[in-house]
Amino acid sequence: MIDPSKLKDLVRLMVDNDLSELDLRDANEKVTIRRGPQGVVQTFAPVQASAAPAPVASAGAPVSSGAAPVATSSEDVGLVAIESPMVGTFYSAPNPEAGPFVKAGSTVTADTVVCIIEAMKVFNEIKAGKAGKVERILVKSGDAVEFGQKLFLIKP
Repeated sequence: MIDPSKLKDLVRLMVDNDLSELDLRDANEKVTIRRGPQGVVQTFAPVQASAAPAPVASAGAPVSSGAAPVATSSEDVGLVAIESPMVGTFYSAPNPEAGPFVKAGSTVTADTVVCIIEAMKVFNEIKAGKAGKVERILVKSGDAVEFGQKLFLIKP
């Protein structure tokens, strides 16, 4: 099994050099890392040469073709989405004991922190990037999110 810290270094190498695929092999292991079309990083577990690679989660995110579509209704007309800037785990509060950064009905500015996304053990504060009133929160704390996935809908 490949050391997780080495895997993190490989992913960093891919991002820093804008690589879309990295394939490493030795006598016992094979590791293939691919960045998907929307910047989603996918990894495949090390396997014996005779077995097929099995997809596994990367940075807590499921390997999938994309985020689940959000149903659009007439209520959503005129609302603007705050999207995830990365793959990771969504947290609505700074810690389990604290209240959420924002709730439905909260007013936000462009600089308001709306959530944290954990990616590779790094906790990234996500700012609204736009001003308005939070109408809907589309994910739950602890959910895996993908790049570009809608997190919040706000009324500008």
